[in-house]
Amino acid sequence: MVLLYSQRSQSKDSNGGGSDDWNREHVWAKSHGDFGTAPGPGTDIHHLRPTDVGVNSTRSNKDFDNGGGAVDGCDGCATDGDSFEPPDEVKGDVARMILYMAVRYEGEGSFADLEPNDQVDNGSAPYIGKISVLLEWNEQDPPSTFEQHRNDVIYEDFQHNRNPFIDHPEWAEAIYN
Repeated sequence: MVLLYSQRSQSKDSNGGGSDDWNREHVWAKSHGDFGTAPGPGTDIHHLRPTDVGVNSTRSNKDFDNGGGAVDGCDGCATDGDSFEPPDEVKGDVARMILYMAVRYEGEGSFADLEPNDQVDNGSAPYIGKISVLLEWNEQDPPSTFEQHRNDVIYEDFQHNRNPFIDHPEWAEAIYN
């Protein structure tokens, strides 16, 4: 498998907490809406991706934005005290995952109403930013063949729903601008 941020190929058998392992990244951080790993947003495959343990730890629950210092183990990643920037080749992927979560989880049942906003350092509020940057990333990095195939597999074999922003990335601007 290929790890989301570092884009490094990794054996699926090396899952864990060690420095050379991979773990599961909730791209919409669990703490931004307090949803944990219960069915619903915590298990929605559209925003779960394998990541390098160290890079995932650096990302933590930071919002997304441009800038910051280099991240060990991740060429093209940057971070500062309240934000994380993935490498160019997955910026659109990240944006579309965040936008999907926002339209999918609207506060029904016991789930929080997940919403992107245009700030960072959102803490435990069900918000994640920075929407202006995510919209730029969506436009700069259109859906790849890998991303489209993944969307098809999630629909056909697992959740039986799609990420509409992969099928129609232009909807992001229509909805959020």
